[in-house]
Formats: sequence, structure tokens, C-alpha cells
Amino acid sequence: MKLGSDSDAPRLILVTAPGRDVATALARGLVERGLAACVNLVDGVTSIYSWEGKLQEESELLLLIKTRCAHLQAIEDFLRSEHPYDVPELVALSPTEVETRYYQWMLDSTEPKPNP
Repeated sequence: MKLGSDSDAPRLILVTAPGRDVATALARGLVERGLAACVNLVDGVTSIYSWEGKLQEESELLLLIKTRCAHLQAIEDFLRSEHPYDVPELVALSPTEVETRYYQWMLDSTEPKPNP
């Protein structure tokens, strides 16, 4: 299925976390809130980066978050409040194609919830 950039367009978001407990809590929080259809936790990531003028090398987990474009701001807000890093990674990628049934499942799983 070819995809556009409207609010239902799929997004794959990359986020790193310092350990399994944190990554699992973030993933569960996103899925429970309906902000993500699925979050994969990828072990064995080594990140090398500069922070506060020093070269850093850390073991992390990578979260692959499947969601819709409409939830990007809510996910950013969630990460600001729940992620332990001062500046959590949030890189949103736009897929050019997603299998039709998976895309529909993703939309169904992330249907915006009405405010009570």
C-alpha cells in the first residue's frame, strides 16, 4: 500500500533506552495508551556519541515504535515525562510502503481514544 503524509500515515520511531526495565516500561506505556501498535526491543545496541563535550560509549536497547503520524506529539510528550534521559532520542521515519493488513491492524490498534 502506498502511503501519504496525513494523520493516519504510519511512522516508525527510533528511541534508545539505558536498559531492559526502562525500555519495557516505555514500550508498555506506549502500547497501553494506544500511542503505538507495537514496540520491538532490540538488545545489543552500542551508542557512541558526544555529550557535554565528552565522547561517550553506552550499551542501550533500541525501541522500534510503530504508530501513526497523528500520535507523534503525544509520544514526544510521553517520552519527555517518562524517559530517564535529559534528551531522549526520537527519530520518526516515514515508510514508503506497508503491507495492507498490517497497516490496517496498526491503524486499529492506535485509533485515537475519546477524552472521558
